[in-house]
Amino acid sequence: MTRDAIHDFVAIGLGPFNLSLACLTEPLSDLDGVFLERNMEFNWHPGILIDGTTLQNPFLADLVSLADPCSRFSFLNYCKEEGRIYAFYIRENYYLDRTEYNRYCRWVVSRLSNIRFQHDVREIRYDKEQACYVVEGVRGESRLPFSLRCRRLVVGVGTLPALPPCCGDRGHRYLHTADYLDNKQALLQRRSITIVGSGQSAAEVYYDLLKASDAHDYSLTWLTRSPGFFQMENTKLTLEMISPDYIDYFYHLPEGKREALLGTQGSLYKGVNASLINQIYDLLDDKRKRGTLRSHLVSNCEVRECRYDLNDDSYDIRFRQVDHEEDYRYRSDSVIFATGYEHRVPALIDGIRDRIRWDANGRYRLAHNYTADFNGNEIFVQNGGLHTHGLTNIDIGMSCHRNAYIIREMTGIDYYKLEQRIAIQDFAVPEGAGFVRLSEAGSL
Repeated sequence: MTRDAIHDFVAIGLGPFNLSLACLTEPLSDLDGVFLERNMEFNWHPGILIDGTTLQNPFLADLVSLADPCSRFSFLNYCKEEGRIYAFYIRENYYLDRTEYNRYCRWVVSRLSNIRFQHDVREIRYDKEQACYVVEGVRGESRLPFSLRCRRLVVGVGTLPALPPCCGDRGHRYLHTADYLDNKQALLQRRSITIVGSGQSAAEVYYDLLKASDAHDYSLTWLTRSPGFFQMENTKLTLEMISPDYIDYFYHLPEGKREALLGTQGSLYKGVNASLINQIYDLLDDKRKRGTLRSHLVSNCEVRECRYDLNDDSYDIRFRQVDHEEDYRYRSDSVIFATGYEHRVPALIDGIRDRIRWDANGRYRLAHNYTADFNGNEIFVQNGGLHTHGLTNIDIGMSCHRNAYIIREMTGIDYYKLEQRIAIQDFAVPEGAGFVRLSEAGSL
């Protein structure tokens, strides 16, 4: 391809969502795409790859299987080529270890031809004469400039660790679970450790530190503003809310209704898996019986302030007990914030902001087909539509559906058959079937 050639698309960022798209587009000879990643290699949340932790999605929610079960990039083919498919069969691992999932993704990356690492995108602009986007940045260790042209963009730069407002910007770098493993050995030398948050990452870090506490002299505290330490809901009818059916239902709700609904759905994606909750309880009970329990789990506590004391090398935590409406102070040698991740619009798109639709909160106003541009077929966004497409937008298990949809929008061809109706339940009242809308039928 010549220097001035125009690609069908350029994808920016290489997390699991864009990696899935790379797998599904690799066999398509009539779709020319390039995937750019600023890092040297693929490594998915390395700071939280704690031994024994698992995904909250079944192994079939790999990069390709729900779109193309015959793909050579499937997890089962990875097991076969690694000589471990019978071991996987015998162990019956329905949920994959995170470290295994990361190894699988890296195995896939090694077999793809459309990925370019160490390509740091700095700017995107639109060339009106050629009716294409120009993607510019620097590449390699020498930071040499590069420029690529494309008809379409797929923005998949991922999310960033989120810290609560109480951390502020005081010149101190607060610790997030995203960096847990890099700081674990230093944490084990402290006298007290506090975890703030209540999701899966908080539980994984708490359990890991709880297991190590007998061999180290520290106390362990877990604070959350949630009313309790709840299990993530994963019953079968609930899981139907992670489906194409629910995308259609949620997308067509009024914007205010969508926002309110998301506020009620935290237990669908922010909870802890039941097996981990049970493991934590059993270990706490064993420690209590042995008289070695030095831990407190306290819910309904909203952290309002967290200040680092340089002189004492400790943290002053101020929080409110929500039910009693009383304020407390607590000192801890270390604090780990398990406060999730947030999607931020990257600065690299500043040059094309006028081509993108925005909502009143400065977020992408995504169309049903995951595009954000005014033409509705040029700028696709991965994992940036929780407010438009609901919780399906952040679920790894739905990446195949979204990417099959994006490929169809790009090519006009249904390469990977989209299953539209999979749910048994009806999210909206069905037409007919004896249901009569009173506003149309008049009063009874």
